[in-house]
Amino acid sequence: MAKQSSVRLAAAKVVSRVVAGESLSQVLPEYQEGLRQKDQPLLAELSYGTLRYYFRLDRWLSTLMDKPLKAKEQTLHSLILVGLYQLFYTRIPAHAAIGETVQVTRTMGKAWGRGLVNGVLRSAQRQEEMLNALSESDDICLTAHPQWLIGKIRQAWPDHWQAIARANNQSPPMTLRVNEQHIKRDRYLKKLLDDCIQASSSLVSPQGITLTRALPVAQLPGFSDGVVSVQDESAQLSGNLLPVKEGDRILDACCAPGGKTCQLLEMFPGIKLDALDIDEKRLARVQENLDRIGLKARLITGDGTQPELWWDGQHYDHILLDAPCSATGVIRRHPDIKLLRKPEDIDTLAELQGTMLNTLWSLLKPGGTLLYATCSIMPAENSKQIAAFLEQRENAELQALPGEWGLDTGFGRQVLPGSGDGFFYSLLKKVKNL
Repeated sequence: MAKQSSVRLAAAKVVSRVVAGESLSQVLPEYQEGLRQKDQPLLAELSYGTLRYYFRLDRWLSTLMDKPLKAKEQTLHSLILVGLYQLFYTRIPAHAAIGETVQVTRTMGKAWGRGLVNGVLRSAQRQEEMLNALSESDDICLTAHPQWLIGKIRQAWPDHWQAIARANNQSPPMTLRVNEQHIKRDRYLKKLLDDCIQASSSLVSPQGITLTRALPVAQLPGFSDGVVSVQDESAQLSGNLLPVKEGDRILDACCAPGGKTCQLLEMFPGIKLDALDIDEKRLARVQENLDRIGLKARLITGDGTQPELWWDGQHYDHILLDAPCSATGVIRRHPDIKLLRKPEDIDTLAELQGTMLNTLWSLLKPGGTLLYATCSIMPAENSKQIAAFLEQRENAELQALPGEWGLDTGFGRQVLPGSGDGFFYSLLKKVKNL
């Protein structure tokens, strides 16, 4: 049976493995399985929280220690960061946060580190004012972002960069998409309130509802029957932007995990939809979502840059390209992005996006539309990508997007992280076949 100290050790190991390059979504479940169910939420809180503030906590630690730990002591280093997170960002009493974290050194077989961990955490308590001052004077500390990333955000959004950083460090709300084939949003909202679940309508998505407090999906009325799904309100915009009509043939490219796929089928039951993804395992998740809601699509395992290997030769009325991207708009949901993403990734991804956009364009009927979407806030992946494409293609015409959401970039609209995730959308029409 897991002890409380094991939760801290598990959190330290999760953080260490993310620092080494692994994804939080892959690593965390592995350690949760080894704990009692009641301890799993604490592990998630400590892992997500420590990674969310990693760059601030790490800067604090370098100030609190005379010399850094050796590279081989990464787990001990992460353990101290977990301790600092508990002290400054949770309601765990200080004596418990320090005592339980110090105890982990014995569990790790590093009794020699007991005094070190205890000393650093108690010193942090005493020097809280100094640490807070450091957070105000240093960009890395202030934003809890790596220097290169906050630099790019600042360059791209000089009037918004601090608000973006703050939003990235918040825990995101839980947002639902109502399947209006089953029930109208207002009726479902009333059903939630009748069950004492506090929620409000999204101002961005006509199908969206934001919960005041996150809860397990099993507690959502009708979830297992496909009445409602979990999806951020910014992501829900995609289904409302394509001018779809009955019988249209649609390609959902890079479709996993299937939120947008399901939304299109919910909104337009008469369409013929091909759902494409390069990852067979992720495509299995799309099928699970379709099965839960009771929907059907043709699932295709394939590469969007190589349609000759999977395309049946029939052109599409509409294409939704949810392009592979830096995911810099969803950092609040995936704080490990701050550690995993590298500066060179932006250019590499932009090149892939350009190739995919140009390749899939040839699969679109004349008069058809392509909705380009990313969960990035980087202009190189968004507005600059579309500007370059329009310059190359005489048969592409930028279309106006309905609504008043986001910021108009001149080549599409950018939602910055805030009430919803950061997303970019641009709608392109194929005006003639050249």
